[in-house]
Amino acid sequence: MVDDRAPLGLLIAALGAAVLAVSVFLPWYGVSITASGAASAQQELSTVAQQYGNASFQTGASQFGAEFSSLAGRQLATVSAHDVLKDISPILLVLAAVSLLASLLRLAGVAGLLDAGGGQIALAGGTAALFVLFRMLAGPGGQTDLVSLSLSWGIWLALLGAAAIVAGGLSGSTQTRRRPAGCYGPQI
Repeated sequence: MVDDRAPLGLLIAALGAAVLAVSVFLPWYGVSITASGAASAQQELSTVAQQYGNASFQTGASQFGAEFSSLAGRQLATVSAHDVLKDISPILLVLAAVSLLASLLRLAGVAGLLDAGGGQIALAGGTAALFVLFRMLAGPGGQTDLVSLSLSWGIWLALLGAAAIVAGGLSGSTQTRRRPAGCYGPQI
């Protein structure tokens, strides 16, 4: 009798790999303008209006610039890992593809080019989790005083997908054969 946790674990790893791959294209970071960024934008608009505009343009620019302070702290946009992490997003996609393919091939019982065990699948998921955790702790690009980045839901989904790959791979590596109770003779 085969342990029932192994196929379930491999299915969880495959689903986690699919979630990881999709999450690369979902919002990982929210972009907000800071108070100093709003003040800087207002100052630059005022400078340009004074240098290049007439009195009417300067008045309009002053009124428009006064509204910049209301944007401070608000999320203006989101960016995905694919948009901003040009080096890490392909690595995450490759790790997700390898995990998905290895899990599905192992579920189907096909041994071939990619004959990975549950431990190797878990290792790929662990590597992906380390990349995601690194990007959670160290955001992309240099931080400025003008804008701030906050973690968005896509990066949490990526971490969940990587954790599912690890858990499913480890659960899928426990595929052992057990003898039914009362069977003491040689097994054929």
